[in-house]
Amino acid sequence: MARVTMLLVEDDAALAELLEFHFRREDFDVVHTADGEEALLLARERTPDIVLLDWMVEGISGIEVCRRLRRAPETQNVPIIMLTARGEEEDRVRGLETGADDYVTKPFSPRELVARVGAVLRRVRPGLAGEALNYSDIEMDTVGHKVRRGGEMVALGPTEFRLLKHFLEHPGWVFSRERLLDAVWGHDSDIESRTVDVHIRRLRKAINVGDRPDIIRTVRSAGYALDAEG
Repeated sequence: MARVTMLLVEDDAALAELLEFHFRREDFDVVHTADGEEALLLARERTPDIVLLDWMVEGISGIEVCRRLRRAPETQNVPIIMLTARGEEEDRVRGLETGADDYVTKPFSPRELVARVGAVLRRVRPGLAGEALNYSDIEMDTVGHKVRRGGEMVALGPTEFRLLKHFLEHPGWVFSRERLLDAVWGHDSDIESRTVDVHIRRLRKAINVGDRPDIIRTVRSAGYALDAEG
């Protein structure tokens, strides 16, 4: 794998030093800051491949940093993993709804975090060279990481992109939340099924802009399907 640039936003100096050591040992190029405002400046100057973002940092909060990164065109598709001591379900859902792709609660093992980062990068860098997927008025370029609906570009986060890709590969199929978790997040994921609902809402909001019909069908007690006739 090519050298990965990581933006580490963490105000605990000892933890930041430990994480830098572990990720640089894995050949990551780590750029560290303890300040939320500086993190946004660094991301604009050089778009990272992945962001490790603490919930509580100096300056603006990690949640606000995440929100602004998702709004900026140059970073809207960059995977974001939030690091936090907050373990309540409501906090996890809030982080995911803001745009985070994964959520790691402190304390954690640095080796586990390295593995989680590797898993996220593998998911957002599919090795399907030259593949294009189409259904109804939706077109997906899996190599260029681009989606169009009716010829207009659609901005998707990494998780929503993978979710739509899975639907495009199986149009009309009804998938339960558990099956979507396995297919999109991986069999060894400990993410809760409620997470699927959060990302489905985000995907719908992105692809159903304007007066376009909702192409994702909710099947009561069963799950979701990509269905233009639904």
